[in-house]
Amino acid sequence: MTTPSALERPTGVPLARRLAARLVLLPAIGLALLPPRRIRAVLGLLSRGAAPATRAQAQSARDAMCATSLRCAGPKGCLPRSLGAALLCRLAGTWPTWCTGVRVVPPFTAHAWIEAEGGPVGEGVPDGYFAPLLAVAPQPRPTDR
Repeated sequence: MTTPSALERPTGVPLARRLAARLVLLPAIGLALLPPRRIRAVLGLLSRGAAPATRAQAQSARDAMCATSLRCAGPKGCLPRSLGAALLCRLAGTWPTWCTGVRVVPPFTAHAWIEAEGGPVGEGVPDGYFAPLLAVAPQPRPTDR
């Protein structure tokens, strides 16, 4: 016997935002196929010169990815979802902290997420629930003195 389930997909995401999410979906899926050190290197380059994303900006990008793709909305879509949300933020000139790591409570599983303003965005868990193993934070441009 199976248990019925439904994916919760955000509604009310504007068409332009969904189209932008579609634009970054294929690169996000491609990035997800790379080894972790390559993902980190690519994201490190992309995060240069970006302002830190606010929680609202990061949540909006995450919602757009989930509204656009069933793969990203699914329980095993954390890597393309987090990569896509980071790329979508970058299109707007900002960057969340992209993280991958593990849950600190059993069952210990791998997970990828984005953080803004010091906490995970859209995960529905308290701060400290995940232990990051890799993180790519925004790297703002140095200011002229």
